[in-house]
Amino acid sequence: MWLLRAPARLRRPLAASCGLRGGPSRAQEQLKSEGKPQKQICQVVLDHFEKQYTKELGEAWSTVREVLTSPLCWQYAVLLNKFSYSSELENNLHLKGYHLFQETLPYLPESLKCYISRTPGRFPAQKHQIGKLKKYYLLNAASLLSVLALEIKDGERVLDMCAAPGGKSIAMLQCAWPGHLHCNEYDGLRSKWLKQTLESFIPEPLMNLITLSELDGRQIGDLHPELYDKVLLDAPCSNDRSWLFSSDIQQATLRLIQRKELSALQVQLLRSAIKALCPGGSVIYSTCTLSKAENSDVISHILNSCSNVLPVDISELASVVSDEFSLVAGVQPHELLVLPAKGKAWGPMYVAKLKKT
Repeated sequence: MWLLRAPARLRRPLAASCGLRGGPSRAQEQLKSEGKPQKQICQVVLDHFEKQYTKELGEAWSTVREVLTSPLCWQYAVLLNKFSYSSELENNLHLKGYHLFQETLPYLPESLKCYISRTPGRFPAQKHQIGKLKKYYLLNAASLLSVLALEIKDGERVLDMCAAPGGKSIAMLQCAWPGHLHCNEYDGLRSKWLKQTLESFIPEPLMNLITLSELDGRQIGDLHPELYDKVLLDAPCSNDRSWLFSSDIQQATLRLIQRKELSALQVQLLRSAIKALCPGGSVIYSTCTLSKAENSDVISHILNSCSNVLPVDISELASVVSDEFSLVAGVQPHELLVLPAKGKAWGPMYVAKLKKT
């Protein structure tokens, strides 16, 4: 694994893994056994979201708000690591009521095995052990949609532009064997987290196909023009789940003030991602926020200002996952937006696909 470093740092809003499923019974018992206090809602953030999302989502916001403000309803999916497969683990998941994501998505790569459950409760996390690969990764099932929409093929050159904490990179490597995978994370602390994640899931020989860097994503397009077949830009965003439970009110207030600047950064990153693409290559833009300004407005800006970019229809993907996810109706064919719902507490997750001509 190669490591490239940049001297400066761009502090990305801390991204909690969007989605932990737990019910009032098992989840409360788990919190008690672990000695963890229940999360407290940050009222200044909730008031801000209430005003914005009531306007943008209408009646749907009340249900979304109920799920987002109830951590005991959040869900995790269990992504198995094909490089450290355990039949015992898979049997255990079946016994606990989990079922394969593939049961509703028959065209998924056979090597990607992700288990989900609507039953309250959280599967235990694994600790990092040097020299030992983990058997599974806990993540928001909606996070897989950006990886699936990218449709990675064996041998392709792939860039994960804002890769920490590494779940999507892990998922990519479950789907295919890229000729080269470049995992970039500008923030130094998050880059260390990314490196540890990769080392925990990927065998050493395969790590030689991975480049880990700490470059400013806005510069990658100029540094590596037309190099990649596929680019995933899981952009820095106003992470709705995380922000709702900010413990520092002053920090939360500052975040809300700076929130207006995020869309400009996202546009710059997406322009860089497009520059880094080979002609004919595709980019996935994703966020874990409901904000229109950070989602469809960013894509519209790019489509209206870049003559060499076209939207790619992902409505078929949206259709086949609609049984497992609550999706916003009436969006453009090149995008989808997952809304957290009762029993389907995945998201928020916005995904859009573009192609360079």
